[in-house]
Amino acid sequence: MSINVADWLRRLGLEQYAPAFAGNNIDGEVLPELTAEDLIGLGVTSIGHRRKLLAALAAVYIVLGILYESFIHPVTIVSTIPSAGIGALLALQLMKMDLSIIAIIGIILLIGIVKKNAILMIDFAVQVEREENTPPDQAIYRAALMRFRPIMMTTMAAMFGALPLALGTGAGSEIRKPLGITIVGGLILSQMLTLFTTPVVYIYMDRLQAWLRSSFRRPTATPVSAHSDD
Repeated sequence: MSINVADWLRRLGLEQYAPAFAGNNIDGEVLPELTAEDLIGLGVTSIGHRRKLLAALAAVYIVLGILYESFIHPVTIVSTIPSAGIGALLALQLMKMDLSIIAIIGIILLIGIVKKNAILMIDFAVQVEREENTPPDQAIYRAALMRFRPIMMTTMAAMFGALPLALGTGAGSEIRKPLGITIVGGLILSQMLTLFTTPVVYIYMDRLQAWLRSSFRRPTATPVSAHSDD
């Protein structure tokens, strides 16, 4: 049984490589026919992509929750990730590329790169709040000022490191380009937004945490003073 390589690539979600193999067939024993369930298990369908992204976000939230011993601050850090995903998708649309497996790998890498902006600010703000008893708005303001330079340095280093992947030519460049484009596009948009959105989300999450503590705190029983009988 022979299988058309171009059709097989389209079923895997790799339409951009199918024209190069148009009219090429291969033995079915070498290139097995995959079912929809097999594609989901391999993570090459949209369902598999969503599962991988959700698993990565869940892992980030759990680790940050353990580090900060809080359910609220990890939400502030994870809130920086959507801007990176939107930037990566817009960059792919601008370059007229599909959301391939390589692009999904780039978005997963962005989850680890982009959240360091919020980590740098929130870690400093939490430390200032605890040690100097500073209000949350002033603490995150100082954190944004003090951490602006390292945030810019790390972001520019990651972006310039991904530029050769996005702009490279030659053999195999069509495989590497989606990875570089997603990283560069996600970093540019997230860098423009997170410096403004992270302090706002931090303040609102801190207010939510204070409200939850006051709502679930048990009222202390007031001691009844003993009255002497006259």
